[in-house]
Amino acid sequence: MERTRMRRRIALLSIAIIAAGCATYRPAPPQASLPSPRPAHPGTIVGVASWYGPGFTGHRTASGHIYDQNEMTAACNSFPLGSRVMVTNLVNGRSVEVLINDRGPFKKGRKIDLSYRAARMLGMIGPGTTRVSLEALNGAMPEASFRYYVQVGSFAQAQAAEELRESLIRRYPDVRIYQLDTGARRYYRVRMGAFLTREQAMERAREAAELGLPMMIVSE
Repeated sequence: MERTRMRRRIALLSIAIIAAGCATYRPAPPQASLPSPRPAHPGTIVGVASWYGPGFTGHRTASGHIYDQNEMTAACNSFPLGSRVMVTNLVNGRSVEVLINDRGPFKKGRKIDLSYRAARMLGMIGPGTTRVSLEALNGAMPEASFRYYVQVGSFAQAQAAEELRESLIRRYPDVRIYQLDTGARRYYRVRMGAFLTREQAMERAREAAELGLPMMIVSE
């Protein structure tokens, strides 16, 4: 009889323990899956922007248009001419839409040269440069960074390079002067381009060879 009572007590105690355990157990909530990071738009580039103004007004751009600092345009080597690009100042969040109608910038480390008006709207006139994102709006994709140039002269004197550029600019609006610092000296290289293919550069070199200038195809 005593054993029967003992067994009942043990059974009741076991049931109570199981019930208590069931009352306090809570299944772990399912782990929330983190959203996948949004991939960058394939037509977006991040880099440094600068601007160019009064000194270039009236000059012919690489697209053939006459530069006007009060228009919403820009010079860029990363998108085809005629591209419409949204430029966002990553410092203050301002954005403007510009038309790429010229080639540039020609200073290492910069991605775009904005017109005076576009730069003013982005709030970067004072600083001169700012970090921006560039997003193509009309389906244009960034072009390959490997480009070809037709080099027509290299000088130790800036004036000599400028005289050659001036003699060619009316016929070839994409003539530019590029500085090269070797540490000991600075050189000024006069080039036409950039061209997306070597064949395009060769065609320009053959056309301009009649001027009697030495032509050299270079790539960067």
